[in-house]
Amino acid sequence: MRIDRSRRTLRVLAVVAAASAALAACSSQGGAQNQAGSGGGGSAPADGGTKYTIAMITHEQAGDTFWDKIRAGAQDAATEHGIDLKYSNNENGPEQATLVQNAIDSKVSGIAVTLSNADAVIPVAKKAADAGIPVVAFNQGFDQYKQAGAKMYFGSDEDLAGQTVGQRIAAASGGSGKALCVIQAQGSVALETRCAGVKKTFPNTENLYVNGADKPAEQASIGAKLQQDKSITYVVTLGAGDALAALNAKADAGSNTKVVTFDLNPDAAKAIKDGRIGFSVDQQPYVQGYMAVTSLWLNLTNGNDIGGGKPVLTGPSFVDATNIDQILPYTSSNKR
Repeated sequence: MRIDRSRRTLRVLAVVAAASAALAACSSQGGAQNQAGSGGGGSAPADGGTKYTIAMITHEQAGDTFWDKIRAGAQDAATEHGIDLKYSNNENGPEQATLVQNAIDSKVSGIAVTLSNADAVIPVAKKAADAGIPVVAFNQGFDQYKQAGAKMYFGSDEDLAGQTVGQRIAAASGGSGKALCVIQAQGSVALETRCAGVKKTFPNTENLYVNGADKPAEQASIGAKLQQDKSITYVVTLGAGDALAALNAKADAGSNTKVVTFDLNPDAAKAIKDGRIGFSVDQQPYVQGYMAVTSLWLNLTNGNDIGGGKPVLTGPSFVDATNIDQILPYTSSNKR
């Protein structure tokens, strides 16, 4: 059994190492609010002995299908390794911190957590790490994960991603025009960082704050801004669903502005294929979920720390007319 387990571990390490190298080289949106549940796992523990329970705790907002991709990756990893996956979420910092405390109290084997609500969640995540529960951060927390005692981080460098968007807009426009960067959730460190990155390389960028949980209101806000400011040549949205709201707002306003976005879903992918969205900056959330769970399994069963003390980047990865045909089939299965 130990020989089998060792071979399995080596295979997984090889896959993870290859994926990490490839992702580093290339450099929102379904579940229910405050949802908790078991994702289950394989019929037998992958290491032939202990049945591990891993808690995945996110800041998922109700109606945001981006998280379906995170959960698909996490569930695939849990099934492969015989892990009992417990998923829960709350977009509010104190409530998310309570979910982390609940995981500590239930004596889970490991915790994968997002750090969007850094001030509230970091202290309790650090408490878990100090208690000997391995913690990894993913999706948000690029600059804060070590403060939380997390062994690893899987996600995008949001500042770098924002800068690449600004550079691409500048190159396409010759540096002229104006960008409107739409922030759909106030207080999100990652979203603010994305827009700040855009502004670094395309200085004529203005932020617009909207309520991403109310798509009609978001569409109306973007449309009103486009009607009021005719100098806007690019709308940069920070989630795939928000890009679709921007397309509708553009049509309502009779605007010729171009729409580009972060993240991907089937409708946004089709809009890229049709030329209605210029490009998407994909952070590959399926990979984030898969790697977060797999890295905890490797740590628990083999003492591995993936990343060598540095974050493992899953983006930015551009999706545009040059590669949309390859990627489009995977968007309907929550793989991209």
